Amino acid sequence: MKTSVYSLGVLVLALAFSSLFTSCTDDWTEEQYEQLIGFRAPISSSTGVTAVYVPYSRKDTLGNFKYGSGQSSYELPVVVSGTLNNKRNIVVNVAHDPDTLDILNQARFQRRTDYYYTDMSQFATVPATCEIESGKDVGLLDIKFNFKGIDLSNKYVLPLRIAEGSGYKVNGRKNYHSALLRIYPFNDYSGNYSGSMLSTYLDGDTGNGSIVKNTVTGYVVDDNTIFFYTGNFDEDRTDRANYKVFATFHGKDNGTVDFYVTNDSLNFKCNKQASFRIFEQQDAKQPYLMHRYLVINNIDYNWTDYTSLPGFKTNYLTRGSLTLERKINTQIPDEDQAVEW
Repeated sequence: MKTSVYSLGVLVLALAFSSLFTSCTDDWTEEQYEQLIGFRAPISSSTGVTAVYVPYSRKDTLGNFKYGSGQSSYELPVVVSGTLNNKRNIVVNVAHDPDTLDILNQARFQRRTDYYYTDMSQFATVPATCEIESGKDVGLLDIKFNFKGIDLSNKYVLPLRIAEGSGYKVNGRKNYHSALLRIYPFNDYSGNYSGSMLSTYLDGDTGNGSIVKNTVTGYVVDDNTIFFYTGNFDEDRTDRANYKVFATFHGKDNGTVDFYVTNDSLNFKCNKQASFRIFEQQDAKQPYLMHRYLVINNIDYNWTDYTSLPGFKTNYLTRGSLTLERKINTQIPDEDQAVEW
């Protein structure tokens, strides 16, 4: 008798769940919202833009240049919102959007034009349309870049918007109808280095304190060259472009580094031949994660700060080493997606 009662109870519950599931399924036979077109480019609240890391030169699976030195690409997702799958072929119009970038610059920086983001449309080729196929909710806008000659002392942003077109409606939310892509081209040597072992002293007074930055950022110049801002100069300094120190790497996993400048006013003098080495270490807890380290040794050069104090020049000595760490997900084949930025 107990068995029969138990079986009856299970049957009643099964019927109830079946009825609930069927009811829920019926609710989704019609679109619950409006299907709208927008970008998938989440904006950072601290910067107002979307950080996008793109290889300076896109390579194929064999490590060869896919397009050529300094040429790369990025696929920006264009999405259809809603509760049901898209059942149409949609051709979405895409346009350059300098007006939104101007609004962002004025709202964030007001009269500080030296802090403004720079429109990088001259380095990008953007298709006029993007197709979203029937049965898919995402299309990919294939943007091509030619980074040759780019100067990353400018803060480059590519501003785009979804333009009006037939057969679709544009998502009206500002984070969807527009994309403000802060493009960071990278090579094997660029990124945020630990600066704790690099010290800058007043020339001739190395025993009484020094300037030390927690992070020293290396910006791409070409496939084998990056630049740093020397001393306590960084991206927030208005005169930062005057204080670039370039580093060209010779070798694959180890070799030499040549430091130089293009601004004679720095009175730059390199005192030693710098070197570098690269080594990798598997993560102890996450075996799919690889830690790639790049260490630059024997950094030793003199330079002059000629703008911080009007009418005065201050001579410095910078000496020490820098270490770059990249965390790479070995399960992801795409170079830019594999690195945990």
